[in-house]
This record gives sequence, structure tokens and C-alpha cells, in this order.
Amino acid sequence: MLVSNSAGGSTVTVTATNLRSDEGVVRACMTTNPKRFPKCRGDANSYSAVVPAGTTVTFRFKNVKPGRYAIAMLHDENDNGKADRALMMMPKEGYGFSRDAKVRMGPPKFKAAAFDVGTADQAQTIKMRYML
Repeated sequence: MLVSNSAGGSTVTVTATNLRSDEGVVRACMTTNPKRFPKCRGDANSYSAVVPAGTTVTFRFKNVKPGRYAIAMLHDENDNGKADRALMMMPKEGYGFSRDAKVRMGPPKFKAAAFDVGTADQAQTIKMRYML
């Protein structure tokens, strides 16, 4: 799947691995704004994608302007548009971040997931993780 935000720029190809099922969709966003990470809400310059789930999924953010970005992903297994949580606010669905940034007491900081995009195309592989 191709996702475009603006004209010109490079392509960032993202592969999500280790999905536990092919149910639902994978939602992803990519932003340069640390204050909007990991949800990207309210960021007109962010890139987003929604693709059908599978054990491995690949999509492309096209026309990406150079900058420092971070990607957040959610395996929305019931396709309800949100990250479902269990008791103690633990995520029930899968999640992943660029640079395989680790989750501690909440999502990683932008800095832990950030990577640079220049003029050359690049690829990111993100391992989906599940707590339950």
C-alpha cells in the first residue's frame, strides 16, 4: 500500500513482523513532532496508514520530506479505531515502534524511536509486540 502526504521526497517502506493473527488492521503513523508522538493526532504534517493485518504486512510512506521521524503502530485486531486496554491499562492489542523502541511504563519517547530521513529511500522493520 502506498501512502502519500505531499509531492517530492523519499519513500519509507515499513514492514511489520510477528503479528499474531490476520484479524483486523494495522494502523501506523509517522511524525516529526515529538509532542504528537505516538498518536500523531492534530499533526497535519504526519503520515498515516491503515492496512489489512497478516502475519507480516508492508506499506510505504511516499513523498517523505527530509527530517527526523518516529513511527508508531497498532495491530487493531477488532478494527475499532483505538488501542484496547485490559486492567491496569495494559494493551490488549499489538504495538510497535520504529528502531524497535522499548515500552516501559508507557510508550517510548520520540527520541528512542526517532530516525533520520534524507533524500534516499529507506526501509524500517518493526516487530509487533503483545503484552497479553
